[in-house]
Amino acid sequence: MKTIEPSAFLRGVLLADAVVSGAVALLQLALAQTLATWLHLPVTWLVATGAFLVGYVVLLVVLARSARLSAAWVWLVVLGNIAWAVGCVLLPVSGAVNPSGLGLAFLVVHVVAVLAFAALEARGLAGSPVRGAAAMAA
Repeated sequence: MKTIEPSAFLRGVLLADAVVSGAVALLQLALAQTLATWLHLPVTWLVATGAFLVGYVVLLVVLARSARLSAAWVWLVVLGNIAWAVGCVLLPVSGAVNPSGLGLAFLVVHVVAVLAFAALEARGLAGSPVRGAAAMAA
């Protein structure tokens, strides 16, 4: 298992992802009914994904504050962001939801933001020094 010492860049990106995700979680949990009306997205989806984001924020903060961590955790975050983007595309494309124009914009912003975070987190991972047995073997 590859252990890294997170670079300052990676720590910053993880924390930025945590701040943005936390803001979205707060918005979706505090204003779920209002957002559902404006966006034409199911209130249950907004609440469930908002609650999920709370746990995600905790994970990001823990990772960002770790002196060393498994690279697999960062890859999980990267792949999770990609999966989130795919899910946001599939929601309206599959017909599972019929969002308003504002709702479609909300989903597009999600896609763009999480793909940007995925790319930045992958870049931060690549720039983080490997530590432990894996570093000696390299």
